[in-house]
Amino acid sequence: MVSNASALGRTGIQDWLLIRGSAIVIVLYVLYLVGFIAINDITYETWRGFFASSVTKVFTVLTLFSILVHAWIGLWQVLTDYVKPLALRLVLQLVIVVALLAYLIYGTIVVWGA
Repeated sequence: MVSNASALGRTGIQDWLLIRGSAIVIVLYVLYLVGFIAINDITYETWRGFFASSVTKVFTVLTLFSILVHAWIGLWQVLTDYVKPLALRLVLQLVIVVALLAYLIYGTIVVWGA
C-alpha cells in the first residue's frame, strides 16, 4: 500500500464519512434557519434573540466546524490530485490549515462574543 505523507492517517472511508456527516449538519442548519425565518416576522430584535439562544450558538459553531472539515477534505483532495511536488503541497496545506483555524477562531468569537 502506498503511504501518503500528507494524509494525516485518514482513510478514504473516514473522509467519505466526514464529508457526508458534515453535509448533513450543514443541511440541518439550513433547515433550522429556513424554519425560523418561515415562522417569524424577521426584525432586528427577533434575529438578535434567535442568535442569543445557546442552542443556536452551539449549532452555528458546529455548522462552522462542519463547513471547515468539508472544505479541508475537498481542498486536500484537490491538492493531492493536482499539486505533485510534495514540498509545495505541504506548504499549501499548511497555509490552508492556518486559514481554516483562523476562520474557526474568528467565527467562534463572533458567535460567542459580546
